[in-house]
Parts: sequence; structure tokens; C-alpha cells
Amino acid sequence: MSLLTLFGIAIALAMDAFAVALGAGLMLPKLTGRHLFRFGFHFGLFQALMPVLGWLAGTSVREHIESFDHWLAFGLLTAVGGKMLWEACQGDDETLRKGDPTRGLSLVMLSIATSIDALAVGLSLAVLGVTIWTPALVIGLTAGILTVFGMLFGRRIGRAWGPRVEILGGLILLGIGIKILFEHTLLQ
Repeated sequence: MSLLTLFGIAIALAMDAFAVALGAGLMLPKLTGRHLFRFGFHFGLFQALMPVLGWLAGTSVREHIESFDHWLAFGLLTAVGGKMLWEACQGDDETLRKGDPTRGLSLVMLSIATSIDALAVGLSLAVLGVTIWTPALVIGLTAGILTVFGMLFGRRIGRAWGPRVEILGGLILLGIGIKILFEHTLLQ
């Protein structure tokens, strides 16, 4: 997997976290270093762990699905990208409720919710035969950094950008899915 593709996946996966962080940055009356650290650390950690879990599940079935793995990767990335586009177009902001989203159960739930897509990507990487450790590190660091930037930008640019960011993430995942399918069907 090329470095450019890996960064594309990492950025696309971080779009949910970035969008939630935009909203969190808006809703907190005062944004502190603790808020930034908690959100960035947890979102990055969960984004790094979920592809590892997906990859572990995927490696156990790899031998059985090698003949159609590119279609599976395409399907998963298309489903995740399509889901991101659908949710962005719906404009649902239920994840951001009153209170401090950088603490307690709210933080854990947001961390899980924004990283579920990474589980499917980990499974896709496993069926493609990609080792997971570098991608997991890049995905986690990218998500953590973009989460911090999202909170900071949230203080400046407002809620209007949230859905646009998720749309971009969905389009990136769709593009990567199409690229994988193209590489495995037309170039082989």
C-alpha cells in the first residue's frame, strides 16, 4: 500500500472525529488544554485500535476469501464512505449533547462511534494482505491531530462546516474503494 493511499485512508477515517470535534469546540464554553488532550488522545487511541481489531478478524478468514477480497474491500469502503455521506446529508447532530463531551461515558461513546469505520478498514487491509501496525499508527496519530485541530477550528468556523467535512471523508473512502477495485480487476 502506498503512503499516499495510507494517508488518504487515515484522513478519511478522521473526518468523523474532526466533525465531532468541531461541534465540541463550539459547545464548550471554555476550551482548555485538558479538553484538547482528552478528546485528541481518546479519538486517536480508538482510531488506532479499531483497525487492529478488524485486521485480526480479517486475517483469520483471509485464505478463504482471497479470490474475491478486492470486491470485499471495495464493498466495505463503499459502504463506510456511503454511510458517511448519508449521515452528513441528514445533518444529525445527536452526538453533541449538553455538557462536557470530553469526559466520562460521553467521551467513550463518541470515541467508539467515530472509530467504527476504522474496524471495517482494518478488515479490508487484512483481506488485502497489508500488515496493520504502520497503518494503525498513522490512522491513530492522524485522528488525534485532526481532532485537536477540529476543536480549535470549531471555536472559529461554526457548525456549518461539520457536514462538509464528513462529505469529503466519504468521498475519499469511495475513491479509495474504486482505486482498489480498479487495481485488482483491470491491472491484473
